[in-house]
Amino acid sequence: MVSLGCTMEISKIKNYLMKPKGVAIAVGAQYGIMPLTAFCFAKLFQLNNMESISVLICGCCPGGNLSNIFSLVLQGDMNLSIVMTTCSTVLALGMMPLFLYLYSQFFSNLVEFVPFTNIIFALVMILVPCGIGILINYRVPQYSKIITKAGLMFLLISCAVIGVLAGISDGGKIFTVLSPQLIATAALMPLTGFICGYILSTLFRMNAPCRRTVSMEVGCQNIQLCTTILKVAFPAERIGQLFFFPVIYIVFQIVEALIFIVLFRCLQRLRPSQKETTEYTAVERAAQGI
Repeated sequence: MVSLGCTMEISKIKNYLMKPKGVAIAVGAQYGIMPLTAFCFAKLFQLNNMESISVLICGCCPGGNLSNIFSLVLQGDMNLSIVMTTCSTVLALGMMPLFLYLYSQFFSNLVEFVPFTNIIFALVMILVPCGIGILINYRVPQYSKIITKAGLMFLLISCAVIGVLAGISDGGKIFTVLSPQLIATAALMPLTGFICGYILSTLFRMNAPCRRTVSMEVGCQNIQLCTTILKVAFPAERIGQLFFFPVIYIVFQIVEALIFIVLFRCLQRLRPSQKETTEYTAVERAAQGI
């Protein structure tokens, strides 16, 4: 989280906060569409209490740093992407407990299973390092790239080690221990976020790069945060194998985003750019003596 903070610039954050249309749309979609999506799938697939909590926590999470990477590949607006991730992460301190409380009312006896104090504690422990990273990038920017690279390397090594240990301890059955309903939820939630984010930003007449950026931001949940909350807020004997839900979720999230990226790149190759079209029109007019 410190390394993520090192990618954020205060001046760019200020620019988008002064013109908050894009940020407001993305944050509204993030905390409007995704918690509702999680609730609907939990009801549709008739998940039990602990499964519903896992899905709701994931749905109420803010946008993740994967959305920044995917936005970059999709030639989106990176400044907007980073500001949206920052704002949704800060707002998570209040929005996550609020929406978890609201939606848990529709499940019998679910509220008593939600550890609100531990969730707020986990959020604070994540937001503080992120703020430290922003401060480092502002005060001593020459060190921010080093910290970012180190943070990425640490994240990759940690994921690899956790994956290997989990596979060994569970007999390599991570993708078979969860119910088919829970796996279907993990597959459908990010897809719903990508599509709804794009449609909503189109309705508000945002430009193409911003539409792609909002789509990635809404569809990409902060799975690291979801995993941390599950680990901090619940004892191992209670959460059990549901701890693997975020792992499967992030796999579908990445695969679906990559499919959109491939389709986008193919459309780019098939469709001539605006510049090429303008040049062709100018040459054609000149040939016709216009």
